[in-house]
Amino acid sequence: MNINDILKSIRKKDILSISRTITQIESSNCDKLLSEIYPFTGNAFRIGITGPPGAGKSSITNELITKYRSLNKSVAVIGVDPTSPFTGGALLGDRLRMAKHFSDSGVYIRSMASRGSQGGLSNKSQDVGNILDCAGFDIIIYETVGVGQIELDVMKSSDLVIVVLVPESGDDIQMMKAGLMEIGNIFVINKSDRPGSDKLKTSMQQIFSLKNNIESWENPIVKTSIIENFGLDDLFEQTNNYYYYYKESGLKNVVLKDRYKQQIEDIIIRELQMKFWNKKRKSFLDSIFKRDQKDWPSPVNLLKKIKSK
Repeated sequence: MNINDILKSIRKKDILSISRTITQIESSNCDKLLSEIYPFTGNAFRIGITGPPGAGKSSITNELITKYRSLNKSVAVIGVDPTSPFTGGALLGDRLRMAKHFSDSGVYIRSMASRGSQGGLSNKSQDVGNILDCAGFDIIIYETVGVGQIELDVMKSSDLVIVVLVPESGDDIQMMKAGLMEIGNIFVINKSDRPGSDKLKTSMQQIFSLKNNIESWENPIVKTSIIENFGLDDLFEQTNNYYYYYKESGLKNVVLKDRYKQQIEDIIIRELQMKFWNKKRKSFLDSIFKRDQKDWPSPVNLLKKIKSK
């Protein structure tokens, strides 16, 4: 199948073609195809959901899917999971919580391996998002590995970032240090049926009051509980509020420009790495690793030797 046929199939939201294309992009560079897809992107609203392990990110994602589907919005989910140490593939984990949506033709769910990506999002996630955008999905949700530390990748890929916490999410100082507090647009205290949710909300409000926020958007803090079914309508309302703010304030143009620049930088880095690591240099590096570790040169000296190859 040539590129034009693939593009037509994706535009028709053919699930088999979408899945095959994503698999191809995960395993290799498909610059020509991605270039053809790009003009059809920029329409989907991209939501990043992140937070520490056990916060209930998949449950929140599941509820948002249900809300959007009730409005007849099509939804695609990119779940970025830890890489299996045995297969290199994604460990599905909590994605099974979304099982009720598997048979819904208006929902597409794809798990991707993080492959050690430091920020929590797979390096290919933006490309996959563009494919789903091109396919005409109204909402794209990124659910990231919950490492609880700086996850700047989710901000680069998303229009809206939702940070999911729980009442036990740690002391104030640790939270201030965590990058999650910097990247969020909406904060969710999930499992708020547990003790400590009010204390956490008060602490977060105090932290936000110390920030010099030049934007007119004030980060809402929403208490939710899946078990007791409260706060979910409020969360969805805040999500929609941000969507209109994002479009009408001019923020959308800023975000798209930053995302565009980031994609250019990623391509430059990839091209430079490919150009630098020729066969002779790779072979030389492999020969170094065959030595005893005490005989390895310093990284600086090694780089000088590699450059001479």
